[in-house]
Amino acid sequence: MSDKDKVFIFDTTMRDGEQSPGASMSLEEKIQISRVFDELGIDIIEAGFPIASPGDFESVKAISKILKNSIPAGLSRASKKDIDACHEALKSAPRFRIHTFISTSALHMKHKLNKTPEQVLDAIKESVTYARNLTDDVEWSCEDGTRTDMDFMCKIVELAINSGAKTINIPDTVGYTTPSEFTKIIKTLKNKVPNIDKAILSVHCHNDLGLAVANSLAGVSAGARQVECTINGIGERAGNAALEEIVMAIRTRNDLMPFTTGIKTELLSKASKVVSNATFPVQFNKAIVGKNAFAHEAGIHQDGMLKNRETYEIMTPESVGVKKTSLVMGKHSGRHAFKEKLSDLGYVDVTDDVIQTAFGKFKILADKKKHVYDDDIAALVDDSMVLEKNVINLKSLKVFAGTGEPQKAEMTLDVYGEVKKTSETGDGPVDAIFKCIKVLYPHDVKLLLYQVHAVTEGTDAQATVSVRIEENGKTTVGQAADTDTLVASANAYLSALNKMIIKRDKTAPEIEQDKEKVRGI
Repeated sequence: MSDKDKVFIFDTTMRDGEQSPGASMSLEEKIQISRVFDELGIDIIEAGFPIASPGDFESVKAISKILKNSIPAGLSRASKKDIDACHEALKSAPRFRIHTFISTSALHMKHKLNKTPEQVLDAIKESVTYARNLTDDVEWSCEDGTRTDMDFMCKIVELAINSGAKTINIPDTVGYTTPSEFTKIIKTLKNKVPNIDKAILSVHCHNDLGLAVANSLAGVSAGARQVECTINGIGERAGNAALEEIVMAIRTRNDLMPFTTGIKTELLSKASKVVSNATFPVQFNKAIVGKNAFAHEAGIHQDGMLKNRETYEIMTPESVGVKKTSLVMGKHSGRHAFKEKLSDLGYVDVTDDVIQTAFGKFKILADKKKHVYDDDIAALVDDSMVLEKNVINLKSLKVFAGTGEPQKAEMTLDVYGEVKKTSETGDGPVDAIFKCIKVLYPHDVKLLLYQVHAVTEGTDAQATVSVRIEENGKTTVGQAADTDTLVASANAYLSALNKMIIKRDKTAPEIEQDKEKVRGI
């Protein structure tokens, strides 16, 4: 294939994806994710929005220093202050991209920017030219592009290219368009913008109508050669186009979309898991990387699979990094086999202490469960990795539930090295547990989410509990797994609380920010 058939993958998991409520990532998590993304073969990694906060600035700066193959990028509004912050955060990288944007729809220009079309034109020329003087890799985006007047869009795209933009991104910011309409938009730009051959057209689609992937692929078929997307499809509101779905659609239906990407698809499952660990669980029926993506339960399907796997699988699990079999560990397995298993699952930088803790939990679990699956083991390791950093840990828990008397919990916590005990009643066992935690470590947070799902099948399955809490506008997500749902509930809440405490302790003094909302496209 020629260069014109290459589709560049622009990942915005750590910028647009992190704007998904509850998906805030620590610096350590972003560094781990960026290393996996670099190995995955992503072309451009949008590491953050440097002007948004000191934390975002530092994460973009740190990520730009460690990438070996991918090009780091930062987002900025159409202002010199934003662009300078981007440049300062990225300048240590041998190659980097400044991605600047401004709203261009009549709705946004009037109600969000309070600017006339002429003022927006001036802002585009000034910001893109300024960014181009700092780097030869400038991307420009027209926020709310799919609701922008087409003649005006042609005019501003031509201006952005003349001002120095090498990539022109057309965002479906609110997930409003459809594949046929988006095809028309991209083709119109290709046909009517006289200097369009001097830039790469990019698409950035949101999933409000469930069409983000379909719209992105329609854009590629119409002539776009960059797709902006996120792992697991995380992002604002209903999310972004899912990177794994874009890549595997192109690979699987290469007869209809004769393009290529540089993605090592065998690492998609690993990338999904790393992002999920830092944010929130992937739904079981999620395409490509969901737990059930390659599972077959119906008898007719199973019969077909046994005769020829292509009857019900359009891609192999191995092609995205999923193993065909998961039942390989049991109570007779040793520590060496357990460590090898962790390596197979993608845990390559796990400390010996975490391995030892997880192995101990594995032995206990293997005595309780008939079958121990890969997902069970992954949940144990994730719990152990979180536990290693906690400042508050669960020592013991007894719960009294049922009919005829108040639900009660007796809890012992290690709080900064001090062992504390209490007993509380509540409207149900989980409420009693959470009240115990608040008594032993007084705090004031809002519970935004409490969710339980089974890690594997069966009545002896581990339960994974997800908890999201909020304090002063900041949210954290905690996850924990145990065969006892109530123990998992306590540990999930403590995980979220520990993250909140660590985030609070590490928060740098706030700098004066613009009152304008620093949200991306």
